[in-house]
Amino acid sequence: MHRLLTTLLLSSLVSPAMAQHDPLPVEPIDIGAEPQFVFDNFIVDNHWALKYKRESVGRVFHQPKKFAGNPVIAGEGGYTTVIRDTEAGLFRMWYQTWVASAIKGKSGRYAIAYAESPDGVAWTLPKLGLFEWKGTKQNNIVWTGLKGKRGSQVYLLDLPDSARRGFRFVMLYGGSGGSHLIGSHDGIHWDRQSNTPVTSMHSDTQNAIVFDPRRNEYVMFCRAKHIYRTFRGDIVDTGASRRVARMSSPKLWTLWDAEPQNILVPDETDERAGFNFFYGMPTRYHAGIYWGFLWPFKMNTDIHTELAWSRDGFQFHRLPGRPQLIERGPEGSWDDGMVFGGYRWVDVGDEWWLYYAGWDGPHGTRERSPGIGLVKLRPEGFISMRGPAGGGVVCTRKIRWPGGKLLINADARDGELSVRVTDGKRKVLPGFDYTDCAALNADSLAHEVEWRDRSTADLAGQVVRFEFFLKTADLYTFRASGGGEQQQRTDDE
Repeated sequence: MHRLLTTLLLSSLVSPAMAQHDPLPVEPIDIGAEPQFVFDNFIVDNHWALKYKRESVGRVFHQPKKFAGNPVIAGEGGYTTVIRDTEAGLFRMWYQTWVASAIKGKSGRYAIAYAESPDGVAWTLPKLGLFEWKGTKQNNIVWTGLKGKRGSQVYLLDLPDSARRGFRFVMLYGGSGGSHLIGSHDGIHWDRQSNTPVTSMHSDTQNAIVFDPRRNEYVMFCRAKHIYRTFRGDIVDTGASRRVARMSSPKLWTLWDAEPQNILVPDETDERAGFNFFYGMPTRYHAGIYWGFLWPFKMNTDIHTELAWSRDGFQFHRLPGRPQLIERGPEGSWDDGMVFGGYRWVDVGDEWWLYYAGWDGPHGTRERSPGIGLVKLRPEGFISMRGPAGGGVVCTRKIRWPGGKLLINADARDGELSVRVTDGKRKVLPGFDYTDCAALNADSLAHEVEWRDRSTADLAGQVVRFEFFLKTADLYTFRASGGGEQQQRTDDE
């Protein structure tokens, strides 16, 4: 009886959100054509080193490199969204801008500004003549909110066509009375009639809405400011709002019937570094993963950008060492105070480009100037699995192979990478052993794995495991051919 009561009590303490945390995938996994990231042990079942007493296979974080010509926009900037518009042949940017109030204690005015570039480096701020700003309409402002006082926290949504209501662009922004959606056909002129409030809670950071195709729902990441930091009473009563909260809705263009729940609260590692708050976490959904660009905040000074990720949108993971995805610049530089990394990477040849807003002063002062910078990394290249000098293996879970060639994003310039194919019990399929495989000894974004007399194109519909042998080599992703593969990169390029 005592055991039964204990079980019932424990089960009553498990919230719906907790119950949905990172379930193991159902095997065999149908991977389709999406890239399969190997660093988080979702598609990977096991990994080990051959010299297992002295070496191991482990994760390696790869920090993007800042562009030498930063800032790409000086004296302007705020929360930033950039896309590459192939139809127009342009990089297009939307960012929050701000004018301080002359009245002490007032927050000033916010607006959403627009810039464009032929190459993503040299940016033009067009004079659009749409809204009065700083006493003139000769500016690049594209939205100031319905009442003309607040258009802030710009975030462009990735949506299925059925959810766009005919608009090419759909924007989430912070306005009077909460967060709003609004649509545009050209990204310049925003349709006032489409403006739809989605939450009534006040927010002073960049919120995000992503569509989860697996759950067929829309997920917002925000602050629960109507619950915490309500400025009623002392801190014990008002609480702390600089956390990351989650809420969801089956419908997008409506006032959401949902309450946010906090999912990310600073832990002991954050506290030891003095970062007891999170300023926000703009998020993107890609290849089955929620990619969070987390902004740890040291009250009331520093902000940098860190990577977080989740397979289910409830439980986010961070690397134990908390490496900075985009770090603040050295003392005296244009971005030495705060760095707000953007959530949308842009495909440019054999690189991903990410833009960020930087400030040359801390959060607690107005004596600072903004700018917008650029960092670059290899596609899919945030984190790799690296094999040691003595060699190691990364073994996947059981996969139902969709057909086509096996393509891998890997760097084996200083070592070797080969692959064998096994069945669910790890019995090697004839002709697919390591000795049959043509080893990779180069850096490639989409290396086509080949065996002497066999091809994975012949395995369509079969349940297999891939066992990657890594010797001083990094594996980022693998996929079936036809999945939008990148161009191969070699040492000669």
